[in-house]
Amino acid sequence: MLSPLVGESGMAATDSRANERLEHCSACDCETAHSVSLQIITESDGEENAAFSREPYRVSECQRCGESTAVRMNNA
Repeated sequence: MLSPLVGESGMAATDSRANERLEHCSACDCETAHSVSLQIITESDGEENAAFSREPYRVSECQRCGESTAVRMNNA
């Protein structure tokens, strides 16, 4: 089990490299370091259904060129 890093202030800190991984970048056409995160994205434009249209996405950003991709995590 991984534990958070604790800084001098007692607050949990994050290691920026923990979210980085080598992946193929189509813009650079090679393996580069990517920052990877999960984000909840609202898919509906209408306000009344927006609360019901949030979906998790895996977002990957190339650290070399800045190209970003988002892939929906489920296809329900």
